[in-house]
Amino acid sequence: MAKFKVVHYINQFFAGLGGEDKADLCPEIHESVLGPGAALEKALGEDYQIVATVVCGDNYFGENLEKATDTIIKMLEQYKPDVFVAGPAFNAGRYGVACGTICKAVEDRLGIPAVTGMYVENPGVDMFRKDIVIVETGNSAAKMGNAIPVIASLVKKMANKEEILGPKEEGYIERGIRVNYFADKRGSERAIEMLVKKLSGEKFDTDLPMPVFDRVEPAAPIKDIKKAKIAVVTSGGIVPQGNPDHIESSNATKWGKYDISGMDRLSPDEFTTIHGGYDRQFAMQNPNVVVPLDALRQLEKEGEFGELVNYFCATTGTGTATASAAKFGSEIGKMFIDEHVDGVILVST
Repeated sequence: MAKFKVVHYINQFFAGLGGEDKADLCPEIHESVLGPGAALEKALGEDYQIVATVVCGDNYFGENLEKATDTIIKMLEQYKPDVFVAGPAFNAGRYGVACGTICKAVEDRLGIPAVTGMYVENPGVDMFRKDIVIVETGNSAAKMGNAIPVIASLVKKMANKEEILGPKEEGYIERGIRVNYFADKRGSERAIEMLVKKLSGEKFDTDLPMPVFDRVEPAAPIKDIKKAKIAVVTSGGIVPQGNPDHIESSNATKWGKYDISGMDRLSPDEFTTIHGGYDRQFAMQNPNVVVPLDALRQLEKEGEFGELVNYFCATTGTGTATASAAKFGSEIGKMFIDEHVDGVILVST
């Protein structure tokens, strides 16, 4: 009999139950090893057993965070695992947020150590890096072979209550935790060595990494608002009924362009919201609370600005990777430049 018990969390895709067609799957538990669990259990060795696998659809978890978390916590209590593992999620944003959420809940509520794995640009990293151990992975499941041994190594240390060393030694993403230690060389020596390497164009590691912020220069003000052509972009998930472009409810990988020619307001019979990060009932009853077409048409008629572009652009902002958002902005911006748009109103939630 194995010395240590592990419970594994994966989404519907990695469980082999389906793709987006099964993304609304409610949490369910299997007393078997599924998907990447087979490689994980092999890497862990005979002293470890994955006693259960929890599976939940990405959309269900994203749209029912508290309910899904509560349900999974109750499922875990009966197994009393020594360690909990989620994922790895790689660059799948909805999956990453779910893995981070449930790992944090397992540690906070059950006192069980947890570990997951994500690509550095996964939105789950920024949300949970300070709370849990997240192994840095490649951006797709093609890198599964690299991720599993690192996760397995941490699981063993957690199960045996061994000291978890720093991110470089263990392979997890920095958590922003500073620890005092005795260095081999004093600060002045290290500083000179770093300076020499920098001047020589060599790679060096600083003692104090600084955050990198994306700086965007603000656009010049509109010269004459009375003649301006104005467009609307929303990250609030407003789309035509049926979501024709299949934009995700979180971690969006696409955006849509929707015609509003001849409309004085958005009708709930024609438009809805698929956003997974806020209470949607009011926007579903009246989409104009997110995309204020009714107010903009009134201002247009009153001559407060020149004209409203006859479409709006939409995506969902919750959990969306910075790289994806930058891509959307570049694509939409180029389209607006080609159509001589003077200003954009960006409405959120």
